[in-house]
Amino acid sequence: MKLPFIIYLLFLSFLSFGQEIVIPNGYELIAEDIGDLDKDQICEKVLVFETSEPSEYGNVREIQVLKYSNGKWQVWKKSSNAILKSQEGGVMGDPFEEIAIENGILTISFSGGSSWKWFYKDKYRFQNEEFELIGHTSIYGRNCDYWASFDFNISTGKIIYEKEYEDCEKDQEIYKTEVEEFFYKGLKINLNNRNLDKVKLTTPKYQEDLYL
Repeated sequence: MKLPFIIYLLFLSFLSFGQEIVIPNGYELIAEDIGDLDKDQICEKVLVFETSEPSEYGNVREIQVLKYSNGKWQVWKKSSNAILKSQEGGVMGDPFEEIAIENGILTISFSGGSSWKWFYKDKYRFQNEEFELIGHTSIYGRNCDYWASFDFNISTGKIIYEKEYEDCEKDQEIYKTEVEEFFYKGLKINLNNRNLDKVKLTTPKYQEDLYL
């Protein structure tokens, strides 16, 4: 009897979670998730490691995407650029939040700051033989000043920017809001080249600098 497709995927996931992974010497596993990332109906496993390699901003982190082949997990793709280092969160220290796989999309989230806080989320999809960045959302600001959000659909090029100014003398009342939409196309970022160069965009109406 042939299993329904959804049950088949669940069965594969159950088997996959039970298989051992090889943790390299000097590495510590800090996060993992499992899901079908290349639409071949077989789940991949995504791991995030803390390495023992030091840097100016703490230890280097590495993300690995594993495929299950010949009875074991094997590294398919990996990068030391897509995951922020262990102390890149500023005063808050470790910036890493989580990884998640949903509907074939790999999401990686970070946060950090001090009185000024920031959060951002990257979305990757496997295409053109790479995990390409297809979406980026960030929020940054502080109480009693302003909060700004930047949502970038890299696949379509559409950017939505919004900035809300707060007045704490009036119970954090929002007294001014700036919103604009514009397009920026042609950006090519993937797991391997993420964060190698900062991408700076300037909004056409309010001339706000946005960084990716």
